[in-house]
Amino acid sequence: MAAVQQSAGFQKATEDSRKLKAKPTNDELLELYALFKQGTQDPPIEKSENPGVFDLKGKAKKRAWQKVADEGVTAEQAQSRYVELVERLKTAYGFDQSKGPEPVGDSRRSSSSSSSSDGRK
Repeated sequence: MAAVQQSAGFQKATEDSRKLKAKPTNDELLELYALFKQGTQDPPIEKSENPGVFDLKGKAKKRAWQKVADEGVTAEQAQSRYVELVERLKTAYGFDQSKGPEPVGDSRRSSSSSSSSDGRK
């Protein structure tokens, strides 16, 4: 199955989600991840790799995505819910249109615990 068509609103919300003034909670980030993955279906959850045994973050993300998939949420519904969630987050955390999107997985935002240069996430 190929990736589904992304609506213009979904694409804008994806960009806007990286321009929030403050970092959402972990639960909100998991919901964003799950709705994004379900909304894009690239790859579908059935064909996605399982996280490693010690990858606790990866397991939490996969569980969140699985929950959305198990609810029977279609890709189009997930995109719509994603857009709604980003709009709520923009109100809750503030939004800076001029802010350049931060790279996904930029660990400098959350902690100074490790600065591994070997490509681990």
